[in-house]
Amino acid sequence: MRTVRILGALLAALPALSPADVSVPDTPPGHTLSAWLRVFNSGDRGRAKFFDMNYAWGTNLDDLANWMAETGGYELLDVYANDQTTIFFRVKARTNGGEEVGRITVTGAVPDTIKELGTWRIPAGAAVDVVKLNATRRTGLIDRVAEAFDSSYVYPEIGKKMAADMRKRNARGEYRSALYGIDLAKELTWDLQQLSHDKHVEVRFSFHARPAELSTQQAEADARQLAANNCGFQKAEHLQPNVGYLKLDVFADAAICAPTASAAMNLLADSEALILDLRENHGGGGGMVEFIASYLFAERTHLDDMYSRTGNATQETWTLPAVPGRKFIRKPVYVLTSKQTFSAAEYFANVLRNLKRATLIGETTMGGAHTVETRRIDDHFSARVPSGRPITKTDWEGTGVEPDVKVAADQALEVARNLATEEINKNRSNLAAGH
Repeated sequence: MRTVRILGALLAALPALSPADVSVPDTPPGHTLSAWLRVFNSGDRGRAKFFDMNYAWGTNLDDLANWMAETGGYELLDVYANDQTTIFFRVKARTNGGEEVGRITVTGAVPDTIKELGTWRIPAGAAVDVVKLNATRRTGLIDRVAEAFDSSYVYPEIGKKMAADMRKRNARGEYRSALYGIDLAKELTWDLQQLSHDKHVEVRFSFHARPAELSTQQAEADARQLAANNCGFQKAEHLQPNVGYLKLDVFADAAICAPTASAAMNLLADSEALILDLRENHGGGGGMVEFIASYLFAERTHLDDMYSRTGNATQETWTLPAVPGRKFIRKPVYVLTSKQTFSAAEYFANVLRNLKRATLIGETTMGGAHTVETRRIDDHFSARVPSGRPITKTDWEGTGVEPDVKVAADQALEVARNLATEEINKNRSNLAAGH
């Protein structure tokens, strides 16, 4: 109890942070919002620790410290829906002016504890709607999500079961507690994933209205964001004894990011072995898998076949006839994987292993084999519906891709370097002997 009294004194000593025209409601979540903003904007780890203990938040203090440093604190711009346990609010980061919608949910008991506290990025100046649901709107949304999975999920019988399950749960009143759009999206996602065992399945909610089609302005903004993040290429460097190392955290759109990929692959072209680190790669697409794979094969090569329920068609995937610069051929390739390696990253690893072009080192991947189409439900809701699957070899959805060499993810790079060094030394010895 002493901790609580100390924290109260600390909070009282800090200045108010809300602009004069933004009124924070006199409710339990409103009080928590004010206290959190004061502590968060102080940037003080000690105060953050007291806050965490007082409200039984259970956050990771290192992550919180990084969050505070990254944003430089928040300016409160607006408060939206508010009741005795939940408050939605809008803030602007002091460092870069980025705007976010936040939510705090508390227990409503005494003393109050935090059940949820988080923020979501939104476009600056965008109109916000937290979408408070009634029974009629909730049922309408569920029916449209159900239709999307019934009509398009890659396995028709499972899609039909998913649709029926959603409607039955709604009829039993299981979604009655989903009072806001974000709640319904989370609950539907959980139930659909549990039934399908498909990690690509997702119902998404947006606090700002999404246009029916991607605007030119938004496409340009997305391209700038990719460029600012170096298209997911985190590292491209030479390790001893002449091992190329490429850390790639996303397979970005090749139409935008091919020059970055080409620069990285050409930088490492003179290496005698190549390590591709996909341990933190959660997927992507846009032709980047085929583009990078094209640097690893001397001739145009068939990678896989993909079946899509949309149109009931099968499409072959191949490497490109040509790529800029030099290829990395007839030299060993090692791919690092982890439990976080997902989707397109798994596909890339699986293809190279099937074609005996790479050795996979690390952990069994997350298990996301299916290709996804996004179905618009309305201005604020969309459904990610897996509608395609690989058919050349196996469907690793839910099971993951098994590595050739199983080691903990944090040991994978060292193991790969040792194997690469052995292979390089063997090849050098063979050359010296004239083999």
